[in-house]
Amino acid sequence: MTEATLPGTQPDELLNIFGPRDQNLKMLRRIFDVSITHRDSRIRVRGESEDVKKAIRVLEQLRSLAQRRGMLSIEDIEAVAAGETAPPVIRAMPGGSGASSPLRTTQGEIDIQHVGRRVKPRTRGQAAYIDAIRKHDLTFCIGPAGTGKTFLAVATAVEALKSQQVRKIVLVRPAVEAGESLGFLPGDLRAKLNPYLRPLLDALSEMIDFDQTRNLMELDVIEVIPLAYMRGRTLNNAFIILDEAQNTTVAQMKMFLTRMGEGSRMVVSGDITQLDLPRGVTSGLSDALKRLSHLSSIGVVKLGSTDIVRHRLVQKIVNAYEEHESKS
Repeated sequence: MTEATLPGTQPDELLNIFGPRDQNLKMLRRIFDVSITHRDSRIRVRGESEDVKKAIRVLEQLRSLAQRRGMLSIEDIEAVAAGETAPPVIRAMPGGSGASSPLRTTQGEIDIQHVGRRVKPRTRGQAAYIDAIRKHDLTFCIGPAGTGKTFLAVATAVEALKSQQVRKIVLVRPAVEAGESLGFLPGDLRAKLNPYLRPLLDALSEMIDFDQTRNLMELDVIEVIPLAYMRGRTLNNAFIILDEAQNTTVAQMKMFLTRMGEGSRMVVSGDITQLDLPRGVTSGLSDALKRLSHLSSIGVVKLGSTDIVRHRLVQKIVNAYEEHESKS
């Protein structure tokens, strides 16, 4: 038997983690088959060595989640625990087309070498997404908001950069307004583009410290650019991510996909239900899926509402819209 301790947990945090009448605590004990007790601001976990390690990792994540969101639900416990109880599917596998080597991995998580930060899939769909990125040089991912399409792609890119699998990261997004015109924006070119590229920068800030990110961007090791700036380029030994790909035209998508050079990987993600193109314009993402999804060297992953890992209300919102649209 092994015992481990998670210190520094405040009483209000314990209540938020364990839930009313310790319902969440009882579930954790059952899932991991361990004894969990709390006393003097310490959580003690006792059981088989591997089970204790898993339980401690989950408790660390739950404490962080409780600090941001307050009281946790049974659904929160299940979602976080799923990352530890699901079979490990993140592993090095042969590349899809043989143009680049498999990414180096750590068992069951994405290794971003950032203090206090572990990134791992929380659903089977997310695990399949990361697995597809590792197996293929080009991966398409479609799914609703909150499924981790951008976040997991950026995490995998950072891992590849830090393990020297690629020499640079290129994060790309079409500069398309979401249903409303912002007019002329003040400032220089960077200030004008910032609202469009902010989601990519937010995801990147979760992986790399601000000062390091700024230095890497100044050295062009990391680029965050609008799609229009990709024309005419060939990117070798790069990890290239196209976010909000549903807002590309057919011509733009073709232009983007043909930027891939030797030793590079591409991830194209989007939500085909959130189209901001003018009426009658075909989405480049939908068109590319029809043309290319049959190719064995290309990965295609479809995430659903069960893969949403934002606030639990987001999943209900997505389901409500999907149900209404299906009836219409």
